[in-house]
Amino acid sequence: MYAISLGDDGAELRPLEPWQAEEFLAHMDRGREFIGQYVGLPDVVTDLESSRAYLQQYAEKTASDTGRIHGIWSDGTLVGGVLFRTMNVEQGTAEAGCWLEPSAAGRGLVTRAVRVIIDWAVRERGIHRVEWWVSSENAPSIAVARRVGMRRDGVLRENYLYRGKRQDTEIWSVLAREWTGGEPES
Repeated sequence: MYAISLGDDGAELRPLEPWQAEEFLAHMDRGREFIGQYVGLPDVVTDLESSRAYLQQYAEKTASDTGRIHGIWSDGTLVGGVLFRTMNVEQGTAEAGCWLEPSAAGRGLVTRAVRVIIDWAVRERGIHRVEWWVSSENAPSIAVARRVGMRRDGVLRENYLYRGKRQDTEIWSVLAREWTGGEPES
C-alpha cells in the first residue's frame, strides 16, 4: 500500500517511514497537547532522534509482519495516523489505533483510514480479530470504533496509569466474519 485516497477531499493514507521523521515530529509538535489527552505518543516523540526511532520501530514491525504505521495527509500535510500496534498473523489478531491533530478533527479522516487498514488486515492478511483499546474518556475514539462496526467487549477498570491518573480501558473488536467494510449492515 503506497498512497490510498480517503475520499474526494484530497486526504490520503500512506505508510510512515523513518525518512519522514522530521515531518512526523513537526506534526506531533502541532498536535502535542491535543493528541496527548489520551495517547502517549507525544511523550515518546519529543525530538528528531526519538521521532526517527519510533518510525524505525514500525519499519521493523512492518518487515517482520508484526505491525504497521500509516500517516493521514490532508492537502499534502501530515495531520494524523493509524496503526497496527500489534499484529500476529499466525494467531489472526491485531490491535489498531489512531491519533489526529486538532486541525483535522471532525472530518471523518480517522474513520475512513481505519476502514482501509482493517479491510486490508482482514482481506489481505487473513486477520480474524481486530481490537481497539481506548480510554473510556476518549469519546471520539470510541465513536470511531462504533462507526467501523466494532462491538465493545468489555472494560478493564483502572488498568492503565496515564500521566498520574488511573484510567479505564475499553476493548472493542470486530471479527472477520462480521466485517462489512465498516459500513452499517442493512
